[in-house]
Amino acid sequence: MVAVIVALASHSLSRHHGAPTMLFALLLGIAFHFLYEEGPCAPGIEFASRFLLQLGVALLGLGITISQIQSYGWEVLLIVLGGISVTLFSGPLLARIMKREWRLGILTGGAVAICGASAALAIATVLPKNRYSERNTVFTVISVTTLSTLAMILYPIISDWLVLDDFAAGVFIGATIHDVAQVIGAGYSISDIAGDTAAFVKLLRVTMLVPVIIILSLVFRPNQSDRSDRNTRVPLFIIGFVFFVLLGSTDLIPEIVRISLLELSRWSLVVAISAIGMKTALKSLGAVGGQAIILVCAETVVLAAVVLGFLLLPDFL
Repeated sequence: MVAVIVALASHSLSRHHGAPTMLFALLLGIAFHFLYEEGPCAPGIEFASRFLLQLGVALLGLGITISQIQSYGWEVLLIVLGGISVTLFSGPLLARIMKREWRLGILTGGAVAICGASAALAIATVLPKNRYSERNTVFTVISVTTLSTLAMILYPIISDWLVLDDFAAGVFIGATIHDVAQVIGAGYSISDIAGDTAAFVKLLRVTMLVPVIIILSLVFRPNQSDRSDRNTRVPLFIIGFVFFVLLGSTDLIPEIVRISLLELSRWSLVVAISAIGMKTALKSLGAVGGQAIILVCAETVVLAAVVLGFLLLPDFL
């Protein structure tokens, strides 16, 4: 209940000040960390940070259909796959160079490559846990949300400077900016064509969360002696995501229901990030260090460079 109240307050602040709801939810949640430490609210906060997170990610599948993927062609899919793959692999590599733990590299790389805060929350559920896990998740969400806001301002300028047409600009924005709201803001600031394209490409990136989570689940499966325990179980929320993509690709679900469920997804994620904020002590974030910030910035530059590399190839699109 406390996480819901924080989420509602975050939404109100976001509408009033124009900043991302996720960022407000996280910061307000951190301010109420004492509620998690004192005990009575802890079970509810744990529930919100886990179940509502998984529900929100699963329902994101309703935002994209198979026919949409087919309509944009293999070139756009190749750009998305190329950007995600290079950024994901660069995360642990850059983390090693900067002497940060590999978990942080995978977490930040996945968040930058796929869908920002939502990807960070989902990837955190399958990575091996240690005492820095919650801190790293919160740091990643704050970092990618902040960078998304900066990118929303800068990337349309870069698109204009590189003389990208509206479609190419939409692909660039959708394939590089971390969070959906900022993608839409940047895309439609250029044109309707750029906005529509950016929104689709962003949702296409979201679908890549499925194979990434499955692969990470396989790589980091528990090392148990019992054979049944060694069989990796695909997280239920990923199965749910695939189910909702398939369901949304049919005419079985009314549009009003689809929109309502997507809104439920958004609110579930906001409540979940509020709860994760409550589980995080502010002083622990200070221990992350400046190198971690450089890491996220470097991954963001890598993603943008890969996508622009494709777009600037003659006659690629």
